Parts: sequence; C-alpha cells; structure tokens
Amino acid sequence: MREKVLKIWPEINWIQDPELREQTLQCWIYAIENSVLSPEDLDVIPFSLLIKDCNVSFMNHKRTAVQLSVEIAKIMKNNFGDSIKFNMDHVISGAILIDVGKLIEYDMKDGKLITSPAGKLVRHPFSGLAIADRFGIPAEVQHVIATHSKEGDLGYRTVESLIVHHADFVSFEPFKA
Repeated sequence: MREKVLKIWPEINWIQDPELREQTLQCWIYAIENSVLSPEDLDVIPFSLLIKDCNVSFMNHKRTAVQLSVEIAKIMKNNFGDSIKFNMDHVISGAILIDVGKLIEYDMKDGKLITSPAGKLVRHPFSGLAIADRFGIPAEVQHVIATHSKEGDLGYRTVESLIVHHADFVSFEPFKA
C-alpha cells in the first residue's frame, strides 16, 4: 500500500521533515485501508458528492489544492520576506491531509458512491483530525485539517491554515455553480 499511496501522492516527498513525511503517509495508508475505496478509485471518483455531475476527480482536486498552497506560500514568502512566518512542511502536510477523512465519509451502494452513515454524522475535518492524531501529526497541522472548511469559519486560523483554506476553496468553488 505504501508504494500505491506514494504514487498518487508524490507531493508527500516535498515534506522536508522525515518524521512528518512518514506520519502524513501513514495517515493516508490507514484511511485507504479503512475505506471502501482503493488508491486507484481516487483518480476516478468525483472530488465532491455535493456537486452534481462533477467531472473533476478527487486526486485532481486534492493535488491542485496542495500545489496551490505551496505556490501561495512561496509567493507570500518572496513578497513579504521575514514579515511573514509560517512552516512550509505544515502547509504541505496540512494540504495533503485536509480531506483524508473523506475516505471515511464514503460508502458504495449498488456501485454508486454515497455518504456513509459515519459521514452523515461526522464530517471529514473531524474524522481527518482523528486520523491525524492517531499518527502523532503535530497540533499545528491538525489545526489546518480542522479549520480548512466551513467548520473553521468562526475561529482563528494560522497563516498555514489560511493558505490551505483559500487554496482548497479556489479549487472547489468554480465547480459549484
């Protein structure tokens, strides 16, 4: 499973800290092993069940959000220099992990992807946070997972969370209409 996850997530290797890189990988391995989906399915399934006739795959959306997060962070660092402080590894790991809980949200019925009973009760920011905690992901990255979606709108967001939140929505909102 390790090689399959690294194949769909080459961005995991962008994480410089070897411990965080391994923890991030382990979260995805666990989520896939506890999902009705295979790594190959993630390249085919729609990235959201909320969008009718969504033709953008889960991994296309996910990898776009990660890549946008990194580019936003680089531009901010280039333009603001030492005036802005953030941890790039936390941006990357957080962006990779924000939707790991979605694998628990999904179920299959008659060959069709649906929301699982657990997914109806606990949205992916919460199940993703639980997965991340299981593997010792630092609180700073757990914060990114927990606050990346609408659940984070009423609270404080770190710079890393702000970057990932906006990158995620930039790669989601255009397809909602």
